[in-house]
Amino acid sequence: MTNPLFDALVAPLATRRDAVLFDANGTGVSGTALYDRAMRLASALSGLGLVPGDRLAVQIEKSPEALALYLGALAAGVVFLPLNTAYTPDEVDYFVGNSGAMLLVADPARAEALAQVAARHGTQLRTMDGAGKGTLPDLADQAHASLPVDRTPDDLAAILYTSGTTGRSKGAMLSQSNLLSNAEVLVREWRFTKDDVLLHALPIFHTHGLFVATNVVLLSGGRMIFLPGFKLDQVIDLLPRATTMMGVPTFYTRLLDDSRFDRDLVGHMRLFTSGSAPLLAETHRQFEDRTGHRILERYGMTETNMTTSNPYGGERRAGTVGFPLPDIELKITDPANGATLPDGQPGMIEVRGPNVFQGYWQMPEKTREELRENGFFITGDIGVIDAEGYVSIVGRQKDLIITGGFNVYPKEIELILDEQPGVLESAVIGVPHPDFGEGVVAVLIPTPDSAPDVAAIKATLAQSLARFKQPKHIAILPELPRNTMGKVQKNLLRKKLEALFVPQH
Repeated sequence: MTNPLFDALVAPLATRRDAVLFDANGTGVSGTALYDRAMRLASALSGLGLVPGDRLAVQIEKSPEALALYLGALAAGVVFLPLNTAYTPDEVDYFVGNSGAMLLVADPARAEALAQVAARHGTQLRTMDGAGKGTLPDLADQAHASLPVDRTPDDLAAILYTSGTTGRSKGAMLSQSNLLSNAEVLVREWRFTKDDVLLHALPIFHTHGLFVATNVVLLSGGRMIFLPGFKLDQVIDLLPRATTMMGVPTFYTRLLDDSRFDRDLVGHMRLFTSGSAPLLAETHRQFEDRTGHRILERYGMTETNMTTSNPYGGERRAGTVGFPLPDIELKITDPANGATLPDGQPGMIEVRGPNVFQGYWQMPEKTREELRENGFFITGDIGVIDAEGYVSIVGRQKDLIITGGFNVYPKEIELILDEQPGVLESAVIGVPHPDFGEGVVAVLIPTPDSAPDVAAIKATLAQSLARFKQPKHIAILPELPRNTMGKVQKNLLRKKLEALFVPQH
């Protein structure tokens, strides 16, 4: 019986009596304990009627038990569907309904609000909190360790939802081989070994924290300091116990703001990586000046996992995302006709390789639009390849905003804003932000006879949208700039507001 991801990531834990996970206090969870918990959770899933291919939607806090649930889903052949913990019940309703999830696992504090969501879609609801307690763990306590089910490389392992420009989210289908091939290449390229200890402060509802960080460490036989989130004092205290850290730009800007973060603190570290949002070249330079380390920046997407990386041994060039990873093809094409463009000329980034997803769940037309018959995925990002082969991201074809590593699509917010009293029309843009890469900014145009109530609008957005989607600033202007065709020129708005979050010296 074979199950590629289980065999590579989970099975080796069965004989590891050493600690695989450490919490902030240094308490460890052994490999054997994590394996046993994963297998009991797999049995609990089967006991609830889930069979291979069924979808498991999960909106829970990060914990060792949450990680065990992911590993248990691999063992049971269940398709794992992690959801951002900031999503509101209205947002979760779409994901559960669209995916046809058989089971929704939620934090007990959200269970009452999500009970109606589950009932509406005929989905079972179980709970798990940040301490690993709840009705699903209770079932696992009573279960016998399960045996893994048979899976092929092409079977789905996960569905991750990524928003669309219309505000309708798309479920990217990721196979066993998509995830395993990417973990294997990253272990080699970033030189992970069993001696590595990763400081893991990323969320695990996202590609970066779950499929990059966790899969890489498990595959290499290393260990993790598994933190619920990024707390500056905690990270500074724990860095001396780690050899590697994966982060988003926010992590590094906050570390640089603290005088304790210096060369002596990280002299023993082997590697810092950054992703999920653009790293400012200035942050890159400040980090090297302070620590002697050059952050390794890379590029990936929900649909592809990691696609490019600056070299481990060669020059890590600020402002670039390095070279295509082995076995991955990347080309720059003319967005109008798909023709390959010469180096030095910006165009659409297209990628092909074993990492590229299988398509969008129940969206065959959208899949055909973005995934060519020859296997190349049209990323929507505008990039350029220089004479030495380094790839740089220079823009996005769509209006995607990446704030703190999370994707925000303006249309979703604009649809709500346009319905508010006193608002004639709106435009949502991203402008440079020192902590989050980009900050979400809403521009409102008042109706002729009344003005928008900004406080009331903020309250409405807080009810409807996850916190990371809510504008960090709301500006009121007399009109939106438009071209001769009537299209809003968001580039002009960005230029007008680009210094909004930049510290003034």
